[in-house]
Amino acid sequence: MQDGQKDLLIIVPAYNEAKNINIVLDQLARPDIVRIADVLIMNDASSDGTNWIAKRRKFKVVTHVFNLGYGSGLQLGYKYAVRRDYRYVIQMDADGQHDVCNIPRIYERLKTADAEGKYPDIVLGSRFMEGSGEFHVGRVKKLAMVLFRLLIRLGAGRKIVDPTTGLQGLSRRAFLFYSQYNHFDDKYPDANMLMQMLLLGFRVEEVPALMHTRKVGASMHSGLKPVIYMFRMGFSIIAVWIRIRLYKVDVGVTDE
Repeated sequence: MQDGQKDLLIIVPAYNEAKNINIVLDQLARPDIVRIADVLIMNDASSDGTNWIAKRRKFKVVTHVFNLGYGSGLQLGYKYAVRRDYRYVIQMDADGQHDVCNIPRIYERLKTADAEGKYPDIVLGSRFMEGSGEFHVGRVKKLAMVLFRLLIRLGAGRKIVDPTTGLQGLSRRAFLFYSQYNHFDDKYPDANMLMQMLLLGFRVEEVPALMHTRKVGASMHSGLKPVIYMFRMGFSIIAVWIRIRLYKVDVGVTDE
């Protein structure tokens, strides 16, 4: 770990978010956040001013030459965190939906052991727990979440209130695993990754989180994309279950 480096890295994947990212960077520059975390912007070959805005604000930026996709951007951020010896990672979106007031809460939960002295590997910022703020979800997305909750409940025996949240905190053990080949979805890592981590014995917890609706620009799940996404993710969750339960892929990694 370098001199002055924190033990927490906030990873912000960004693609054409020039109209939103200034607000996010303003929040990440708050003294209470700067005191506990370093920030890394993963610019996924944006064609707008996302890259220059972040650099002008003196944030660390990794810029892809080609658009790699949301999952690949996150995984490259995990590799950065591994090489720089960070102990914790919190990933959040660049569109302003994830309020930074959630960061200290997730960070503290990552560092808090349970009654058995065990620490969580993944802490999810949930939009739908008691104590979360109001957050509107469209019908298709709501249906998708019901489906994903059911599949995770049936496949892993766990109730996850918000299986599609992008606001997550990871222990070093979790992001080290994610950083390795074939351990992370390079396009749409979501509820399928939660199924994977639960089946492999990683400890997953949820905390209530405050989130906002996107004010500018289109979500990557806009238009007909939520319908396609629901089917794709549903099949991916089932495929993960088959790979781990039937073929025993990566089983035992938590014992190492």
